[in-house]
Amino acid sequence: MSREETTAGGQRSEDGDPRALYETISAEMQRVLVGNEAAIEQLMVGLLTRGHILLEGVPGVAKTTLANLFAQVSGLEYSRVQMTPDILPADVTGTYIYREHTGEFELQRGPVFSNVVVADEINRATPKTQSALLEAMQERSVTIRGETLDLPDPFMVVATQNPIEMEGTFELPEAQRDRFQLKLTIDLPDRDVERELADRFDDDPDLGPDRVAQVVDRQAVLAARETVQEVHVADPVVEYILDLVEESRTHPDVSHGSSPRATLAFLNAAKARAAIHGRAYVIPDDVKTLAEPILAHRLVLNTEADLSDVAPTDIVADILEDVEPPGAGADELSFD
Repeated sequence: MSREETTAGGQRSEDGDPRALYETISAEMQRVLVGNEAAIEQLMVGLLTRGHILLEGVPGVAKTTLANLFAQVSGLEYSRVQMTPDILPADVTGTYIYREHTGEFELQRGPVFSNVVVADEINRATPKTQSALLEAMQERSVTIRGETLDLPDPFMVVATQNPIEMEGTFELPEAQRDRFQLKLTIDLPDRDVERELADRFDDDPDLGPDRVAQVVDRQAVLAARETVQEVHVADPVVEYILDLVEESRTHPDVSHGSSPRATLAFLNAAKARAAIHGRAYVIPDDVKTLAEPILAHRLVLNTEADLSDVAPTDIVADILEDVEPPGAGADELSFD
């Protein structure tokens, strides 16, 4: 499908309709991917809300491929940085290089000057390099030798990490994890999905990101982002978000709960999820679906919970069970 064609829903990808945009992107990505619908949805949520994504999963579950495909079909400039202990901040942000033939210093922009930046195995980089990247995420600009340079718009960091190999890694501090709007866990596929994957690659061993087409463009993404901002969030839903965040701070297994950045992440991400599902208003299920990706990586467990191997995801499940959503038990409640 070219970017001038209409989607299956009859909408042009340029018209700012988040649902049409999401369906077009998802359909094209699933020509290669199998069983990653939830991850595609949440990548779309991040893109439409200026959010950054932390992907966690064992090697071989297509974390990097997922980000690469997403950039390709979205018509966005993509770069990948393989994080290692010897990588320097300048390797990410860029630096000035002396050109002998001109006698002048020339700016060499780093890979951070892309729309989608994939930081592979971010926890292998030193804290200094992590901080350089995370500062760019927060400020959406970098400073090189006193000159502040704006990053492209849209700008999105997708960082990956391996949860089972800790040797030679530097765990992201709590304040830096908080910079990521969502943390997604890419699980091993079930047998049926893995069989479909095997069949696809048996038929086409070279199947990969180069097989997908650009189906939307940057202007369509920016227009859809404006549409998301207009999505309505009713007062009961806002109070539900505040209740969830407050409960994350008072849970008995938590030493430090979520910051106000989590509240804003809920608000923005829920609006995006509503929009890509064709609604102009947020419902409690939007918030509940996003609770684990937004809260789990922000929780700092107390010593007792840590020693007892309590999982942050279990705490989020407790929070959702303890906090009653708006409309529970009511015959009718409108959120539009």
